[in-house]
Amino acid sequence: MKVKLDATDRKILEILQANSNITNAQLAQEIGLSPAPTLERVKKLENSGILKSYHAVVDMASVGLGVCTFVTVSLKGHNKDNIAKFISAIQKIEEVVECHHVTGQADFILKVVASDIPAYQNLMLEKVSNIEVVDNMQSTVILSTFKDSKVVPLP
Repeated sequence: MKVKLDATDRKILEILQANSNITNAQLAQEIGLSPAPTLERVKKLENSGILKSYHAVVDMASVGLGVCTFVTVSLKGHNKDNIAKFISAIQKIEEVVECHHVTGQADFILKVVASDIPAYQNLMLEKVSNIEVVDNMQSTVILSTFKDSKVVPLP
């Protein structure tokens, strides 16, 4: 369901995407409302599902995750049961940080993180390729990242 956003809602979303740690009082000051209606608007955005969550961004290398890859996965058959089995299995693998059902040559694209290449290889051999409905996988190792924005452009 598409929710109608006014200019104030858009401003709130822009500010929270840039800094989700901002206090309600600071947010209210920036958008030109008092704290109570500001909080009410934020709650409305949360309850409608527009604002889904708030997260800290962790520097992966700093916590020992030195390898990040994109993996395209093709299933043995593109049917409802196989898709459900794959999604259920992939949800249990914490190193898979993103999973997208896509069109094109592959059925899914995964973003996978690991400490190093041996750990990545083990993860792929022991977990991902052992999912019974997986037919084929292609890995692309990320060498450098030049843009990794979590900010959604608001129309």
